[in-house]
Amino acid sequence: MRIALGIVAGETPVDIVLTGPAVHLLDDDTDDLVDGDDIAKFRGALKKLGVPFRIEEGARPAGPSWNADGHPVALITPAGIAALVANATRFLMF
Repeated sequence: MRIALGIVAGETPVDIVLTGPAVHLLDDDTDDLVDGDDIAKFRGALKKLGVPFRIEEGARPAGPSWNADGHPVALITPAGIAALVANATRFLMF
């Protein structure tokens, strides 16, 4: 997320795709994650820049503590993820 923020700050378009357990980066409480105390700060900056998170269909948690800050999200299918990668000039995966 921090790397994506740095790239977006340079005015390069970025798609952030969260799959599987990565969707928990939008949980209200991320303190137990590596760099969890910084995640909220990065999410807030990405939100200000209008960068949506693409969430893999079926991976979105149902609880009220998920995406409590109301970050823009869009669902994406596995085929949609494949299309993003196929059409990208470069990509990073973590």
